[in-house]
Amino acid sequence: MIFDQALAERFNIRQNNMPDEMRLLLRDYPRDSWEAHPGFKQATQNWLGAHQMFRRLGDITRTNTERFLSKSSAADEFAAELSYYGNIMVGNLHGHHHFEDHSYFPELSAADRRFDVGLEILEKDHQSLNAVLEQFIETSNRVIMLSKLDEKQAYEEAGGLHQVAIAIEAFLDRHLGDEEDLAVPIILHHRLRG
Repeated sequence: MIFDQALAERFNIRQNNMPDEMRLLLRDYPRDSWEAHPGFKQATQNWLGAHQMFRRLGDITRTNTERFLSKSSAADEFAAELSYYGNIMVGNLHGHHHFEDHSYFPELSAADRRFDVGLEILEKDHQSLNAVLEQFIETSNRVIMLSKLDEKQAYEEAGGLHQVAIAIEAFLDRHLGDEEDLAVPIILHHRLRG
């Protein structure tokens, strides 16, 4: 995902790669080998499936906003879609990250403390993403309300929403990829979640 530096700084999107030492097990368990590994169980597949859902919801939010900005969708249609998909995205991201911070990451840490630095980076990402999601909620609510009161103002506000949607998509692209590259090799190496 390509995004502008100012947007990354505004929303505190981590741009540096995971430290090389956090990718140690990824060399032994590359992505293209995960599905064939006997330790790749349903719980891990479900976790990765949730990540795919978040990527898709980020894409839907951005593209729906672009359709509205290009006047390819009506304000009421856009508001309904924004409310529906936005609620799913925000609610599920908060729940997913709560589970990771309080259950999943401690389990990974207990299995292999060498990767605690990477897990701490991911937890900080969750905190930063919460701030982006709060901005998304605030801006979305304004757009939804304005869509009923003043379509022209809703359209103007949607430009800011588009920037937040791009930020969410960029954030998820960076964060989820790093999270998967760190967690799945630990799971496979230590035969967790089976």
